[in-house]
Amino acid sequence: MDKISKFLEKTLNIIMASALGIMVILVFGNVVLRYFFNSGITWSEEMSRYLFIWLTFLGAIGAFKNKEHLGVDMVIKRLPIKGKKIVLIIGDLMMLFVLLLILDGSWKMTLINIDSKAPATGMPLAFVYGTGILVSVSMGLIIINNLYKIIFNKIKNEELVMISESEELISLHGDAFISEDYIDKKEEKHG
Repeated sequence: MDKISKFLEKTLNIIMASALGIMVILVFGNVVLRYFFNSGITWSEEMSRYLFIWLTFLGAIGAFKNKEHLGVDMVIKRLPIKGKKIVLIIGDLMMLFVLLLILDGSWKMTLINIDSKAPATGMPLAFVYGTGILVSVSMGLIIINNLYKIIFNKIKNEELVMISESEELISLHGDAFISEDYIDKKEEKHG
């Protein structure tokens, strides 16, 4: 399972890097053509916009897998292990429900726009609306995998807090921020 996960993550990163590279080339090339030659590539702006949409949604999948989305874990950190597991299971089930709604809406929008074509590229607009399908299915599989690990105790206790710390916050307070003793001392000082 880990090999498949690493392969998919590497593939996702390659696709995102390629999309970003193509966007830069298209936009920069169009600027140069307009500035120096008073012309441009007609489909460049539209293609860059679609690549940006895909890049954003694919990046959301990668960030979700690596637990890099923003979140607040102040309460969860203070719960006992069993409480953390219950909260994570409830949270994951709620996210699955929301992803189901996104999947349903994206599926309907994709079907509605399957015959519609983009004006400059002629590409089916279903290609753009299909991003929601890919994101909801991918994130849903990640959540199902997380639920499996939580329910069958295949997750380490440190991984029960789903949010990564912000680098700015850690660098601001150094090692003292991470230590529970520091928090207790600060509460005693102010309390």
